[in-house]
Amino acid sequence: MKKVFLALAVAAMAFVGCSKDEDKTIDNLAEKLQGKWIVDTGFNGQPELTNNKEVITFVSSTKAYASRSRGEMGGDSIHNPNPPAPPDSNSMPGAPGWDNYEECDVTIEGNTVTLTSYGPEGSKKSVQYKIKSISESEFTCEIVRDAPGGIMPPPDSAENNIEGQGQRYVRITADYKQAILGKWEGHVTNEQGSEFDDGEDHQWEYLADGTFRYYSQDGNGTWVTNPNQTLSQYFVDGTLLCTRWVIDGTENREWWEIASIADGVMNWTALRQREDGTTYTATFQMTKVN
Repeated sequence: MKKVFLALAVAAMAFVGCSKDEDKTIDNLAEKLQGKWIVDTGFNGQPELTNNKEVITFVSSTKAYASRSRGEMGGDSIHNPNPPAPPDSNSMPGAPGWDNYEECDVTIEGNTVTLTSYGPEGSKKSVQYKIKSISESEFTCEIVRDAPGGIMPPPDSAENNIEGQGQRYVRITADYKQAILGKWEGHVTNEQGSEFDDGEDHQWEYLADGTFRYYSQDGNGTWVTNPNQTLSQYFVDGTLLCTRWVIDGTENREWWEIASIADGVMNWTALRQREDGTTYTATFQMTKVN
């Protein structure tokens, strides 16, 4: 009996020791975080949909920039027949948002990294990233929004949150913000790519001011723009491309990840979700128009 008790006591001590090791403060966390990261795995442990992507760039131990664009959480696109004024960067999680290199103050306490951004009239939002592990290429974390509140994943996946898993971010070194500038022509290269696609070639001209021009061919084969398009904005952060446009009073959004830009050819990819919940990968290819 004594031997059994002793064995249980040793096992309990080993378990406590492991827990303490897991809670151990990560050395040089601020230094290890420097650079650009994109979310790769979501709260449910599955690859994150492209329309739910977030990019964080840590430039110092006290400053970072965050980029994200959302429509309806869990969906692929947003169709708003009465678009409000362009949403600011202080929008609540789950609501339509447009954060283009949003400046954030950074504080680090132990393994908890807090990003705080400021909106109009002194409003602010804070997001805590409780870092669980980090390497040169990735880190995992749990997220607490509007700290010191509780862990709050997107509404559609709150019940699917896998305890202890959190989200996974991967480091990205490519940044196509400048390489995308200019005019491109192309089309979707798989059967399911974009709900806005008509199977024809189109042209997009990306301008340095964050706007773009969209061209289609008329009956004479001339490239023309749509006079009813009153808004056309985009931004690129690393590999993430976010676009929104308004035609005839309806706002639309779409998200892609730039897989490569080389030798006058640009390739896009996106993980999308069907209405039945299954996912598929969309691809798009464009060539540079001289």
